[in-house]
Amino acid sequence: MASINLFDTGNHKNVLLEDFSGGLAVQANQHLVIHGANAMLLDPGGHKVYNRVLSETLSVLGPHAKLRYLFLSHQDPDIVAAANGWLMATDAKALAPSLWIRFIPHFGIVDYAVKRMSGIPDEGMTVMLGGQPIEIIPAHYLHSPGNYHVYDPVAKILYSGDIGASVGIEYADVPNFADHLKYTEGFHRRYMASNRALREWVGRVRKLDIEIMAPQHGAQYRGKAMVAEFLAWAEQLACGVDLIPG
Repeated sequence: MASINLFDTGNHKNVLLEDFSGGLAVQANQHLVIHGANAMLLDPGGHKVYNRVLSETLSVLGPHAKLRYLFLSHQDPDIVAAANGWLMATDAKALAPSLWIRFIPHFGIVDYAVKRMSGIPDEGMTVMLGGQPIEIIPAHYLHSPGNYHVYDPVAKILYSGDIGASVGIEYADVPNFADHLKYTEGFHRRYMASNRALREWVGRVRKLDIEIMAPQHGAQYRGKAMVAEFLAWAEQLACGVDLIPG
């Protein structure tokens, strides 16, 4: 798959590395946020996609931009399994949930690379990417107890990780929300911890100016109306522990 520009002003660019997995591995999107000569790669993926994602990333960055940050939203293998390769092949600093910093080295990350990993505090943080603030927003229990999303206020893109994820689709953008539900509802009912966690997240992200919600798996939600439709649905969804009988 070739890279796709989601936003580009020349000095600020958001690039989707759409799908490098294939086979039995779950489909996953990687994203680059580039400001000037500085870049952040979001949820770089596992060993199966490492070589291709690295090659495409370096091609997109070219000789004038450098990878400054790896963002690891949570501990799953489709997020962090190849982190050692990224930290050895680049000078990037890895940002990962503080809750998972001691667990991630079990993926084989060497001591040298571990020293370039920094914990994201529970309340989230702001990262300066070449002087441009990029927000890291808590999304705990959705589905990991230590979990974060990224909001780019320039492109007005919310990178929403597993929230909004869909499986088994052929399209890149959600064309109709009601028709799309069959590809996403079951995933959310099983993987999201509770409606209370969803409601807290919805209240947080409704304050943001979002033009695109870009999940780690499946299609994107484009336009304020589509994003609002998803948030209204998520706000009332019974999921996780809500579904335990009794």
